[in-house]
Amino acid sequence: MLEWLTQMHTAEGIRAIVAAGGLIALIAIIFAETGLLAGFFLPGDSLLVAAGVFCALDPAHPGNDPLLDLRTTMVALCIAAILGDWVNFWFGKLTGNRIWQRPDGRFFKRRYLEEAQSFYARWGGMALAAARFVPVARTFVPFAAGMARMHFASFLGWNIAGAVAWVVSLVTLGYLLGQNEYMRHRLHLVILVVVGVSVLPIVIGVLKRLFAVQAAKAAANATKSTAAGSGTDA
Repeated sequence: MLEWLTQMHTAEGIRAIVAAGGLIALIAIIFAETGLLAGFFLPGDSLLVAAGVFCALDPAHPGNDPLLDLRTTMVALCIAAILGDWVNFWFGKLTGNRIWQRPDGRFFKRRYLEEAQSFYARWGGMALAAARFVPVARTFVPFAAGMARMHFASFLGWNIAGAVAWVVSLVTLGYLLGQNEYMRHRLHLVILVVVGVSVLPIVIGVLKRLFAVQAAKAAANATKSTAAGSGTDA
C-alpha cells in the first residue's frame, strides 16, 4: 500500500497511470481527492504538473505525439475539481455532524476537520480557493464549508474560481516545463519540488503546533518550579 502511494507521487508512476487509463484516470483521481474525504492522500499537485508535461510530450518516447491534449485536459480537470468540491460540500452539509463524531482511524484524523474548520472560519469563502493549493486542506475545507452551511451561491463562485486557478496554473507550468529541453529530462526533480512546496504549509503548521506544545510544557514546568520554591521558602 505504502509503495503504491509513493509511486503515485513520482513522474514514472503518474505516466503509468496516464498510459493505462488516459485522461479518464486523471479525472477520477482529481475528483476523488477533492470530493471524497478518503482521497486526501492522492497526488493532486504533482499530477496536474505531470499532466501538463504530458500535454507537451511523451517523456518515455519524446519523438511521439504528446500523451494528452492541452485544452481538453484543462477543461476536463477543471470540471472534475469543481464537481469534486461540490460533492464534498453537500456531503459535509448532510453528514458533517455524524462524521465529526467518528473516532480517529488509521487515515482519518479528527484534527484534519478541526484545522479545516479553523481555516474556513478565518478566511471564509477565500479559503475554498486558497485551499486548492494545499494538500489535505483542499479535501477537508469544502466539507467544513458544508458543515458551516455556507451559502451555496457564494460557495459555487469560490469553488469555480479556485478550481480554474489551481488546474490552469499547474497544468500550464507542467506544459512549459515539458517544452524545455533541460527540464524535461529532470521531470522527477520537478515533481519533488512541486510536492515539497505544496506540503510546506503543512510542515510549518506541524512545527508551530510542536513549538506551542513545548512552550506550554516549559511554562507549566516553570510554574511548578516557582510554586515549589515558594513552598520551601515558607
